[in-house]
Amino acid sequence: MRVLKAIALLLEYPDAALWENSEELLTLFRAEHPELLPFAERYLATPPLDKQAEWCATFERGRATSLLLFEHVHAESRDRGQAMVDLLAQYEQAGLELDCRELPDHLPLYLEYLSQQEEKSAREGLNDIAPILALLGGRLKERDSDFSELFDALLKAANSPLRSDSVASQVAEETPDHTREAMDAIWEEEQVKFIGNSACDFATQQHQRRFSQQTAPQYLDLSVGGGN
Repeated sequence: MRVLKAIALLLEYPDAALWENSEELLTLFRAEHPELLPFAERYLATPPLDKQAEWCATFERGRATSLLLFEHVHAESRDRGQAMVDLLAQYEQAGLELDCRELPDHLPLYLEYLSQQEEKSAREGLNDIAPILALLGGRLKERDSDFSELFDALLKAANSPLRSDSVASQVAEETPDHTREAMDAIWEEEQVKFIGNSACDFATQQHQRRFSQQTAPQYLDLSVGGGN
C-alpha cells in the first residue's frame, strides 16, 4: 500500500528533500489518492522551516498528540518495554533497520513497515491501531489541525468504521496538555532535560540520522510494496 509510505512522509519531521522532490509525491496523490491532494498541496506550499515549527508544535508539545503509539497504550508501564521489543523483532524480520536511538512505535516508522507488507497484512496492522488513529485525529481536529485529514485517510485505508469525528465527545471533555501551563507542570514533575534549547531538537536529530546516508530519490521512493 503505497499510500501508507506517502502518509508516513507527511507525518515525519519535515525534511527539505520532500520539497525538492515534491512533484513525485503530488503525482502519486493525483493518480491514486486525489482526496489527499489538497492537503499535500497546502503542505508543500508552506516553507520547510515553517512546517518544521508547525510539526514541533503539533506533535512534540504535550502527550495527547504524540506520534509514539505506545504512549497512548502503555504510557510508562513495564509493558511498554516488551511491546517495543516485540515490534522491533517484527521490523527486523521484515528487513527494516532502525537507528540505535529510534523508537519502534514512532507512527511514521510503523507506516513505513506496513507499506512493505501484503495489502491484507497492512490493513490488519492499521486496524490494530485504529482506536489510536481515531483519537489522534480527533484531538488534531479539535485543534483545527489539517493533519487530522491524514489520520482519517489511514482509517479509511484500514476499512475501519472509526473516524476522527467518532471520538469528538470524548476529546471535547479532555483537559488540554499542550498549553504552556500544562507543559510547565509536566516538565517540572518529570524533570525533563532537553537537548539544546528546543524541545524538538531530538526529533530533528533523529530524522537527520535516519536519512543522512540516503539520497533524496531513495527517501522519496514510493514504489515499495506495490499496492495502492
